[in-house]
Amino acid sequence: MELNQRIKRRINRLDEKSVAIVLAVTAFLCYTSMYSFRKSFTASAFANDTIFGVDYKVCMVVIQMLGYLLSKFYGIKFISESKQRNRGRYLIALICISWIGLLAFALCPRPWNVVFLFINGFPLGMVWGLVFSYLEGRRFTEIMGAVMSVSLIFASGLIKTVGRWLMSSFHINEFWMPFLTGLLFFLPFILCVWILENAPEPTTEDKKLRTERVAMDSQMRKHFFKTFMPGIVLTIIVYTMLTILRDVRDNFEVEIWQMLHVKGAGIFAKVDGTISLIVLLLVSCLIMVKNNLKAFKLIHYMIIMGFLTAGISTYLFTRQWIDGLSWMLLVGLGLYMAYIPYNAIFFERMIATYRMKSNIGFVMYMADSIGYLGSFLILVNKEFMPNSVTWGNYFIQLVFSASIIGAILGIFSLLYFIRKKEQMKESDDELLAPWHATKGEVQIS
Repeated sequence: MELNQRIKRRINRLDEKSVAIVLAVTAFLCYTSMYSFRKSFTASAFANDTIFGVDYKVCMVVIQMLGYLLSKFYGIKFISESKQRNRGRYLIALICISWIGLLAFALCPRPWNVVFLFINGFPLGMVWGLVFSYLEGRRFTEIMGAVMSVSLIFASGLIKTVGRWLMSSFHINEFWMPFLTGLLFFLPFILCVWILENAPEPTTEDKKLRTERVAMDSQMRKHFFKTFMPGIVLTIIVYTMLTILRDVRDNFEVEIWQMLHVKGAGIFAKVDGTISLIVLLLVSCLIMVKNNLKAFKLIHYMIIMGFLTAGISTYLFTRQWIDGLSWMLLVGLGLYMAYIPYNAIFFERMIATYRMKSNIGFVMYMADSIGYLGSFLILVNKEFMPNSVTWGNYFIQLVFSASIIGAILGIFSLLYFIRKKEQMKESDDELLAPWHATKGEVQIS
């Protein structure tokens, strides 16, 4: 207890930038550690296994995603209403339940062990919102959110590399590998939660610049959705397409690399690590933009450019003008240029631009829940397609469709939010007009 207070006092004495660095690195490591419980099983192909004629790995992905999906729907209420004092306990409880699911998966005979991936997936769906709540509403949220969000790219490659290393170096079978990968990252996760719990709250200046973040009851959630409904609907559609692309690439990256005839356990970490650094640099540049509306516009431009990069690089690959390695790098870069802003800064700047007392958890989990529902349906749909359609070719088809639709809807979203700001400004001017007139009359007399 005394050590805990001593560490807390030491962190509180740090300047604002140092606190931001500590929070950013801790959140990154925390979510990277979480990924060891969620994505480690994707490091194996589980080849030649089926359940009632359905590919065994697809069943694993779908069942875990179903748990994760339902968690996102539950999180719309749970995360938006969560009080700060319970965050640390929630995080530790959620990760322990998920780990128990992986233990049951290893102990139970196949194919029935896949059921326990639902238990593994459900608690993990609420980790992002709880961790990000330590970062939101601060002057340096962009850089902290960007650092945390690149864990979505980096952690995926790292955990697959660790999983394959455990199987190749220690001859651990593919069913125990996920549990043991989680074991390696359990203590780092606990340590990260402890540091986050001892971090200082947003300052008065933070609240002034970024709007105070508060728990939202049902009435606040309804009012927020009604106020921005067209923009939120556009955002959810775009985010759903990005979630689908990201999940197919993430869950079946091993199969896509096999299609490209590129081998090597370290290829995942190398490609995803490069993408992480580029996206982190791009998102971090936005911290220099103080004007919230201007930053919000730039985020839209980045999302649109991400769709175009993914689509154009895929076209060049299908024409054999670039090789498979270059394509995976560019399509991944384009995908995450569009995807990461939604997880890191889109909703942060949206709330700050329109000065609505709320929190990121509500709108983020609303988008996430629909996004994972779309991803779930796409995975199920793929299983009813001819076996000749590989995951690599399926991914290419999805990229072409999403790139065109996503870029167009991204433009519509930009235009809507610009117009919304103008309308709110006009409304404020109308409310203040009588006051200005009265003030003028008093001065004249």
